[in-house]
Amino acid sequence: MKYENYIFDLYGTLVDIHTDEEKPELWEKLAQFYGYYGAAYTAQKLKNAYARLTGQKEDALRQEMGSEADIKKDDTHEAHPEIEIEEVFLALFQEKGVQADLELAIHAGQFFRILSTEYIRLYDGAEELLTALREKGKKVYLLSNAQRIFTAYEMRLLGLEPYFDDILLSSSCKVKKPDARFFHLLLDKHHMVPEESIMIGNDAVSDIKGAKEVGLHTFYIHSNISPDIKKKPDADYVLMQMDLAKVRQILISD
Repeated sequence: MKYENYIFDLYGTLVDIHTDEEKPELWEKLAQFYGYYGAAYTAQKLKNAYARLTGQKEDALRQEMGSEADIKKDDTHEAHPEIEIEEVFLALFQEKGVQADLELAIHAGQFFRILSTEYIRLYDGAEELLTALREKGKKVYLLSNAQRIFTAYEMRLLGLEPYFDDILLSSSCKVKKPDARFFHLLLDKHHMVPEESIMIGNDAVSDIKGAKEVGLHTFYIHSNISPDIKKKPDADYVLMQMDLAKVRQILISD
């Protein structure tokens, strides 16, 4: 095995998930939740306020971060700044004059996530892949564009936490892939040598292009929730369909 460090994306790589935030019943039930605490919204006005506040907070963070990112906001489906989404759920209370605390805002956010989630499950072979790497004495890390108030709990639900030597989620770091700063937070923290490390992910831009720009080796897996691509990514390894048993075979044999 030529690598010492194995860095994984989460959703679409190890975890299969489908969410739908456009369902009318989601916003109806979330508006009911807010109404319980005195924050009266119609479903549509709540949805509009959520979108507006999210955009405002992303713009404010973008201004705070400056223009360090190499890729501009409109060049990719990923905007590099990453807010903590609980701030939006808190602001939704505050706009109605409700002095909610952060705990209630987190619960509102998690209720939103549960309502929007159609299913969440591990891909076949995920645990076996992670176990095999650990048994070989390799370091295993997670670098995910994700909201902590959702993902930390979903990982606990799926039993994934023990497999990783460290977990970095974008919302806690205020920056996300493909921004080089997010990769460097992990690389620098653990004094990794990029040439001895590989990024495994399902997104040709966020995972593969971003990783290559900081000198990491790359393994692209095209899964059911990968963004559409016009050609195969320029990665060290490419699988054009989800098959974690094959990923394990390739990584272990190398």
